[in-house]
Amino acid sequence: MRAILLVLVYFISVSLQSQQILNEVDRARVVDEVLADRFNNLLPGLMDAADIDMWVVISREYNEDPVLRTMLPATWLNARRRTILLFYRNKVKGTIEKLAVARYDVGKNIKSAWDKEKEPNQWKRLMQLIAERNPNKIGLNFSLDHNIADGLDKTDYDEFMKNLPQKLHKKVVSAQDLAVRWIETRTDREMVIYNQLVDITHDIIAEGFSEKVITPGITTTGDVVWWMRQKVTDLGLETWFHPTVDVQRSNEGLVSHLYSFSGSPEDQVILPGDLLHCDFGITYLRLNTDCQELAYVLLPEEKEAPKFLVDGLKDGNSVQDYLTKNMVKGRTGNEILAASLKASKEAGLRPAIYTHPLGFYGHSAGTTIGMWDAQGGVFRDDGENYRLNPNTVYAIELNTTITVPEWKRDIRIMLEEAGFYGEDGFRYVNGRQTELLLIPRVKANQGN
Repeated sequence: MRAILLVLVYFISVSLQSQQILNEVDRARVVDEVLADRFNNLLPGLMDAADIDMWVVISREYNEDPVLRTMLPATWLNARRRTILLFYRNKVKGTIEKLAVARYDVGKNIKSAWDKEKEPNQWKRLMQLIAERNPNKIGLNFSLDHNIADGLDKTDYDEFMKNLPQKLHKKVVSAQDLAVRWIETRTDREMVIYNQLVDITHDIIAEGFSEKVITPGITTTGDVVWWMRQKVTDLGLETWFHPTVDVQRSNEGLVSHLYSFSGSPEDQVILPGDLLHCDFGITYLRLNTDCQELAYVLLPEEKEAPKFLVDGLKDGNSVQDYLTKNMVKGRTGNEILAASLKASKEAGLRPAIYTHPLGFYGHSAGTTIGMWDAQGGVFRDDGENYRLNPNTVYAIELNTTITVPEWKRDIRIMLEEAGFYGEDGFRYVNGRQTELLLIPRVKANQGN
């Protein structure tokens, strides 16, 4: 009987934790509905803005262009053979054609335009479709500065150009701006979904940084990391990177920023008085989260975190505020970075800002605002020339260094939260951390 009760408790617990998460059938439905909305209502305007009336996206199975991966229906986990997508925008007629030079329809949104029995050569069929439409520009996914917009491999590029009539070569242009706008732009429905993703992410961190998971003196940072991974799996989710958990404490000196993410011990025993930091994100419904939060392990006599840590978190929030106030439409990432660092330093803070786009990919395409090892600006990547656009999501990632006299050392307050920049300005997708998580949680009547 006891074993049966334990099993029931387990399944009830998993059910309660999973109530926000759709089953596979419903996930597929939502993914395809969102994709249809993006093709029909978002893509035409993006093509007009990029001044590209034909976009050709080419990939072979298991070597997918990052853009094409975001265009496949929910039941296609990969491209099939060589998959060629052709989007043609007729601005005068207000139409957009979505065609596949492939043996199959690509889901319900993109119809096959190739009958192999009539034309055995796939490239010749593609050229027929291009000639029939006579576009002004033919956009292909190659780019020097945007890796996600550089998905056309050399073989397919060479084959395309070899088969394209010479007189049309001058019409071929980089589709990098269109590709980036497709990747970075969020629809209204996606933003409703995003709120749920970030909420789930916050819930997992809150549970992981609690007495339910951590027993000081016994639990290690590695234990918490693998608990997070297992929690994601148990909920039927995925993560796009391996989480990290690290410790800052009174008897250790400040190490490099990189230490927190790749150099810290995997199995540090967590002790009372530790400041814990995690970096964690999930993948769900083709969107990604990226979150860093802080927790403090109470000493036996403590009912709250030390004031210097409370104040340190406020300093971190202040750097966030200086950054988000400087996120203005049309500014480059470097301009936003420089203005934010200047304002933070003038306020007496010691900031570092390394905010990146977030969406279909964790480190996505769009406006890069600094890197942890490039606080003077990113001069050969997205941040220098690419400007901030509305309806985009960012991992507001940064830190500020504070001096802790009680610990006789400096520490870093490292934070990261999903933020949305829209036509009305900036907002956090699902709030941000303004109070330290306490381990164990202090109950309302505790200490009375």
